[in-house]
Formats: sequence, C-alpha cells, structure tokens
Amino acid sequence: MSQAQPQKTYQYTSKVLETPYPLIDNDPHFKRVVRYARQSDYIAGVGAALAGPGLFHVMQKMHPSGVGKGGLAIGYRLTGWLGFMGGFFWYYQRSCMRFYGVSENEREIRMDMREMVDKVKKGEPLYGVSQLTPAMQGVAARQSRYSAMFMAVIPWFNFVNHSQHGVDTAKYYQQAERELEEERLSVLGKATGAG
Repeated sequence: MSQAQPQKTYQYTSKVLETPYPLIDNDPHFKRVVRYARQSDYIAGVGAALAGPGLFHVMQKMHPSGVGKGGLAIGYRLTGWLGFMGGFFWYYQRSCMRFYGVSENEREIRMDMREMVDKVKKGEPLYGVSQLTPAMQGVAARQSRYSAMFMAVIPWFNFVNHSQHGVDTAKYYQQAERELEEERLSVLGKATGAG
C-alpha cells in the first residue's frame, strides 16, 4: 500500500516595484483608496469629468452638427457619462499611486500607520476579515495587484480583504508595542506622582 502524499500548498510572494517613495500597499482595498484620497484628487477628477461635456460644447459651438436638440441631448449625456467615468478613474488612480509609492505619500504613510496601529491595539485583523479561503484570497490578490497602473485599459479594483499587500506588517505591531509601553509608563508616572 502506498501512503497518500500530502497536498502541496503554495505561498506566492507579493511583487514589489522599485519606486521613489515607500510602498504602503501594492493592492489596496477600494474603500481604503477612496478614504485616503486627497482634495487634489477630487479636483483632478472633477476637472476631467467636466472636460468631456465641456469639449463637446466647444466643438458644437465651433462646428454645429445640426442634429437638433434631441441629438445634442444624447451627445451631452454620453460625453457627461464618459467624462464622469474618466474623472473617477483618474481620481482613483492618483490615490493608488501614493499607495504604490509612485507619488509623494508622506500623509498617507502617517494615516496608514495610525489606522493599522489602532487595529493592532483593538486586536482586529489588519486588512479586514475575508469570507474567502486563503487560496482564493491569493488568487484575488494576484489579479488586482498594481491594477491601477493599467486603469486606462482595464479598470480593475480590489474588493477582497486579504493579507498579501507587499509590506512587512511587523512595523505596525512594533509601533503598537511602543505606544502601549508609553501609555503604561505615563499611567505609572501619574500613579507615582499622585502617591
């Protein structure tokens, strides 16, 4: 009789690009990207969204199409929708580039550290709870990692909570330990000073 061979499981390492700024997350969750967006991202997105119908209006004034009000309404709706989608994609991509370390991301690094350290202190999972198996989480991570770099061709977002983000999470636990130690010493100092 032959013994059953143990099933092999594979753990893939997360791809990390060389970037001028520190990597925060190479596959940020959709909600996190939206939450970390800057005001300049909103302005750029709105500007891009208004460019579609704005350019259509300018072209219509320069060279009228003569299709009448019904045709113009369809044109404005279409360019408005395309402008909205393009503006949203640009807004989203600008925010993602800071997570990847492609753009200046000092503010996002501080926000990330605060958010993750707070989760460590509360005992919550860093990247949320997932209903998927670890294997399926890996599939999802590999499909959406650095996807914002290709946003103009295939808009792809990460809606899956998983733990494969290309960063060493030990820094969050170390910072949480330092903060808890400082809080403990502060409480001891107050107790000693009062007594």
